[in-house]
Amino acid sequence: MGSNTSSCEYWDPSECEGTAHCPARCPRFVDATGSAWTVRPYDTDDREVLLEMYRKFDSTDRAQGLPPLTDERRAEWVDMLVADGGNFVATADGDIAGHAVYMPTHEPEPELAVFVHQDYQSRGIGTELCKHIIASASAAARDALVLEVEPSNRRAISMYERLGFERVEQTSDRTGIGRRAPSFEMRLELSSSSALATRHPPIVRS
Repeated sequence: MGSNTSSCEYWDPSECEGTAHCPARCPRFVDATGSAWTVRPYDTDDREVLLEMYRKFDSTDRAQGLPPLTDERRAEWVDMLVADGGNFVATADGDIAGHAVYMPTHEPEPELAVFVHQDYQSRGIGTELCKHIIASASAAARDALVLEVEPSNRRAISMYERLGFERVEQTSDRTGIGRRAPSFEMRLELSSSSALATRHPPIVRS
């Protein structure tokens, strides 16, 4: 993966008022380092680049057995996610830095999962990907989003709590995303004010 050092000097998101033709959330995003990204729905042309991101994913950043370790299992897993879920990627200069999905999309309370490559963590990319999932699921009239998180993953828990997720219960393995580790469930009601705010244009959110 190449590095993204370009700065978004031609667009100030804080001044964007949005239009009736905008998607549920603006795809333009400037991270904590000042680098510009596009956060958008996954496209079939993204498959090989996304698989490459996961191939270079640091094993210490894996959560609940994901992403899978072998090329074959990773490909099967990604293909399952894009077939049954709503997928978003954070991309710049031909690279994908992160991937988020909610699935299955037809369920009233689909499950969310997000992964950010270690070279791009702590920039707000994971949070922005989650906000796109929240905005998309809300626009699709889903009732809530749920997720599974390991008790030891305090950084992720803190991010989800800032987004409005609340802890529900200790749980066993769920079958949707494909995890294999003890975890507990968190849930976000999509009619909540925190969820609805993700759909506002930047000038309103700020």
